[in-house]
Amino acid sequence: MSQLVILLGPPGAGKGTQARTLTEHLGIPHISSGDLFREHVAARTELGKNAQSYLDQGLLVPDDVTIGMIEDRLARPDCAQGALLDGFPRTVAQAEALDRILAERGEKILLVAKIAVEPEILVRRLSGRRTCRKAGHIFHTEHSPPKKPGVCDVDGSELIQREDDRPATVEKRIRVYNERTAPLEAYYRDHGLVVEFDGERPMAEVTEAVLREIRQRTPG
Repeated sequence: MSQLVILLGPPGAGKGTQARTLTEHLGIPHISSGDLFREHVAARTELGKNAQSYLDQGLLVPDDVTIGMIEDRLARPDCAQGALLDGFPRTVAQAEALDRILAERGEKILLVAKIAVEPEILVRRLSGRRTCRKAGHIFHTEHSPPKKPGVCDVDGSELIQREDDRPATVEKRIRVYNERTAPLEAYYRDHGLVVEFDGERPMAEVTEAVLREIRQRTPG
């Protein structure tokens, strides 16, 4: 049975870090919808050119284009033992399409891992981030502060707070995420696939908890 895992969690929950660590442990690829879009657009594939035509108009890329990219990616040999999906599906319609794709391949989702973090913690995590103006090096006022406040350790350029890291913007991002994800989470809960993990615990503990759940759900 392939290990197909979906990672859910709001901005700042630590999904990216968890995804990188989990894929190393499991030996399966991390499939990020954002990375997939950029790959297809850069390679000027038919799907990429189709997506670009919508992006150029400031429109959302239709589900069928996004689903086509995911289907193409899951068909590659490195996904034979499974994959970790991050950023897809985003809607119930996409989830239903994914179910159809997997059913055709005789596969199904093993786990939907929800990384839960209280909103005030998310705001503190994200609003503390600072980015260097010259090359984009990342620091954090609490967790990884620069040696000299406001100055990048690497190239000495000014550290700035990006607009999307300001508290009011972060709060809005979290609210929008929760509103959009609620129906998707309900869909997967109805299928008995959602397990919630405490994203406020140390990263290594969260990783081990997710791995333990995956092992319990994997036959043999």
